[in-house]
Amino acid sequence: MTNPIGFQCRDHSACKQTMLAQAQAHCETMGLRLTPVRRRTLELLLAEHRALGAYDVLGRLAAEGLGSQPPVAYRALDFLVKAGFAHKIEALNAYTACVQPGHTHTPAFLICRNCQTVAEADTAPATGRLGDAARAAGFVIEHTVVEATGLCPDCFGNAA
Repeated sequence: MTNPIGFQCRDHSACKQTMLAQAQAHCETMGLRLTPVRRRTLELLLAEHRALGAYDVLGRLAAEGLGSQPPVAYRALDFLVKAGFAHKIEALNAYTACVQPGHTHTPAFLICRNCQTVAEADTAPATGRLGDAARAAGFVIEHTVVEATGLCPDCFGNAA
């Protein structure tokens, strides 16, 4: 597993601009439309390194006049997940921006139980113990969801 991305990032503005540029370039390459609502939804997810629920996103979109019905947020989030720009955090029923947009990878999520910050780390479950167990059972892994809850460095430091 590589180093988690998220806890150490302190310049959210730089993260946001880099990821938006990558998303725009990927959309152009793949013939996808990054509509104003989709782009703004991605901007909201990129604004901080924590997961947002669909209704959190909807509330912010509605406040900006970009739609007030739940399908607006759910469609934008669905597009972002399918395009590889966001991930759904199952434990929180919420969404976070992908730190490797447009790249095929198997992320694991480190979720701070105190501040809800989410860090993304790349994993290779097919080569670890899970992969060994799957091979022994004759099972082929197609998709995994790895989420761990604990304390981020800031919250752990404050608790000490």
